[in-house]
This record gives sequence, C-alpha cells and structure tokens, in this order.
Amino acid sequence: MSLQLRQNLKLAQQLVMTPQLQQAIKLLQLSRLELVETVEQALLENPLLEERQHQEEPGEETDGDRENPSSEELKKIDGEEHDLLRNAEWEDYIGVFSSTSRSSTEKEIPEEMVSLETVYSAKPSLESHLSWQLHLSNLTEKEVRIGEVVINNLDSSGYLALDAEEIVQLTGYNAEDVEEVLAKVRQFDPVGVASRSLKECLLEQVHYIGYDDHKLLELIQNHLTDLENRNYKALSSKLDLSLDEIREYIDLIQGLDPRPGSSFRGGDTFYVSPDVYVYKYDDEFIILLNDDGLPDLSLSPYYLESLGQKSKKESDYLQEKMREALWLIKSIQQRQRTLYRVVESIVKFQREFFEQGVNHLRPLVLKDVAEDIEVHESTVSRITTNKFVSTPFGIYELKFFFSSGLGKDGGGQMASESVKNIIKKLISEENPQKPLSDKGIVELLNEKLQVNIARRTVAKYREAMNIPSSTKRKKVF
Repeated sequence: MSLQLRQNLKLAQQLVMTPQLQQAIKLLQLSRLELVETVEQALLENPLLEERQHQEEPGEETDGDRENPSSEELKKIDGEEHDLLRNAEWEDYIGVFSSTSRSSTEKEIPEEMVSLETVYSAKPSLESHLSWQLHLSNLTEKEVRIGEVVINNLDSSGYLALDAEEIVQLTGYNAEDVEEVLAKVRQFDPVGVASRSLKECLLEQVHYIGYDDHKLLELIQNHLTDLENRNYKALSSKLDLSLDEIREYIDLIQGLDPRPGSSFRGGDTFYVSPDVYVYKYDDEFIILLNDDGLPDLSLSPYYLESLGQKSKKESDYLQEKMREALWLIKSIQQRQRTLYRVVESIVKFQREFFEQGVNHLRPLVLKDVAEDIEVHESTVSRITTNKFVSTPFGIYELKFFFSSGLGKDGGGQMASESVKNIIKKLISEENPQKPLSDKGIVELLNEKLQVNIARRTVAKYREAMNIPSSTKRKKVF
C-alpha cells in the first residue's frame, strides 16, 4: 500500500454565520445599557453614522427625504439596502413600537415608573477605613508597621486571618508588641475588628460598651454553642437563671455585631434599568419600550452627498461603512420589534399576573411564546436574557415569567413561582412558637389550593428563598 497526495474536488453545502448575522444575534442578548454602549461605540468608529440631535418640526425636510446622490456607486446597492437608505431614520419610533395606535397616543397618558438618575459614591473599604484611623492615632512607627500588617490580613468579616506568631515572623517584632497593637486595633471602628474568634469579638464589644455582668461574660465565653442550639433549659440550670433572664441576655447579645467587617463588603452598587414598561390604562395594558439614552441613528448627509466625488478607494470604504451602518440600524429595529412582540405575548399569557399579582402567575415555557410569535425558541431565550420589565407589581426579569408548573387535584397547573410566594406568605403568618414544618406546609397547600407537592420540593423552595427550617425559626420566648 503506497501513500500518495491527491487533489479531490468536492461540492458541499454548509451553514455559515455571516458577521452581520452574528451582530444581529449579539444585539438580541444585550441589555438596554449594553445596547447604548454598543451604539455609542459604533458612532465613534463609523463616519456614516450620526446621531440626530433635534426633533424635526412637521413639514420640515428630513435627511431621509433628501434626494440621494446620483452616483454610479449608489446604483450598485441592491434594492433592499436602497429602500432602507431612504428610510434609515427612526421616525415615529414610539408609534411603531407601542401597543396603542397613533390616534390614541394623543390622549394624556399618566407618567408612571419614571427612572431617576441616582448619584452615589463608592463606599470606603474596610482596609482604608482602618488605615485612616491607624495613621490618625498617636502610635509609634513600630506600632504603625505592625498595625498595617494586621489590617492587610483581615478577611471580609473583619477577623484576623493570621495568628500572633505569623505576625511576629512578618514584622520581626516580639509577641508582646503584636498583642498590644492588636488590642488597640480592636478598639477602632468597627469595634471588635481584628479578633481571632467570635468569642473574642463579642467580648471586646461587651467591654467597650461597659457591661461587667459576670453571667453575661460566662455566657459568651463558655455557652455560645448552647445558645446556637437554643438549649435554653440547659443554660437555665447551668447558670441558675430564669428563662426571662436568659431572654434579656440573648437580646443584649443579639445587639452585638458578630461580623464587624461585613458592612464594608460588596463592590459598586448596580441599579436595574427596565427595558420595557407595562402599565394598565383603562382596560388595556400599555407596552412601551425604554429607549431613554438610545441614540437616534441616521446616515450622515455629508458623506452621502460626497460619495460620488471620492476616489475609488475612498468610495469603496464609504460604501462598506454605509452597509455596516444600514445593517446596524436594521438589526436594532429588528431587536426592538422582537422584544416588543415577546413582551406582548407574555402579557397575553400572564394577564392574571399583571392584574392580580404573583399568586396568579401561570406556568409558561419558551416554546409557548415562540409558537405564539412564530420565532425559534433560541430567539426568545436570547431576547429575554438580561432584560427587565417594569410592571404594576414591581420590576421583574423577563425570565421570571417562565416557570414550571405543579399539578392540582381538580386539573390544571400552578406556577412554581406562585407556590414559592404562597409558602413565603404562610411562613410569615405562622406562630413563631409553633412554626410550620415542611410537612405542615404540604398539607396546607393541598387543603387550600389542591396543589400536589412533595415535602422535599417544599424544602427546596424554602432553601431557595433562604428561609431556615422550622427548628431554627422557632422562638421559645
């Protein structure tokens, strides 16, 4: 058998995603703020794109109504792009993507859910806050160096991640100097920071406040485990205290901060800006897309008029940029149209939610909406990613409206999100001394709503909402 190199000609078909199609798919997934950033970046890079700065008066000639340059280059553009060129501007945008007709927009519609600009400054970190106090204190240079090592080795809760021996090795000073600095740092704000255990942190705060009750000190030093396990009867016999006295001590301990550094955790604050507004007007639901801050794109008349006057190389460049601009405008319009149709379909399926609230949310899957507006499921999935809608009952992510269902005895189904909301309400109304168990919640759901649900499903929903078990929710006092 010999190995040979041969040339073979083979004809085959394959699907290839063009850059334009990739851009259109990418735009579907972007949130409103990300879309604004993308459009602004395109304005910087593409000379054929410009933002219309003013609203034309009725009868005023717009850029789209002007005659197109009569050049051989423009004649080469296909008919679809030529038509888009003549109507590239976003005229009557709200009238096109609105659930009301143009005549009904003349009515006075109440302005609801207006977004407000929030001005905020970044919070100082725990390290910077403690360093500021360290350098303002009357400390020696040696103590400042030890304090800097201590502050730079705190975890997010404010506890010291190193022991004294490791700090001695890092600084080169003796253990007595380290302990003296640690005692001073624990007096900084927040009090108890740089502690090595919960017990040490609580004792530091008790001493700072000035409590010298030996029973309280013994409770913190030796019986925190009993407090955590709510073993109050054992504590009553060990410390020779009544339950009322134990309750007073517990109230005092609960007023302390077990994680003094937690208030400095977290990064920048992020605010949700709804992509769509839905509100009720008379007996109809009005759907408005939020285009606040989205540049009103049009083609630059200067470059269009000079297109036929350029050299071939310049003309080819401008034609390429014009096609990119046309495709971007078309893709954005298609994105907005798809978003509007998806929200309109959600409102149709979830009308009871928009009228009565979360308890009336019905089961819904992507396939239902995709079949309703005649698009692929992947399109619905992309357009609902990172998108938020403002409703009469608050701001929700579009994915919130898609949930599985639980069967009911009399037939039909109930959305899992509605069941979660009912479970949360039942727990909020329970007797704190006799909290509902997961089995008890199952029985109530079956009795009141005829919902078929397993105990482990209730436990899963409860844990997803960060609600502790009945034993941890029980209050003895």
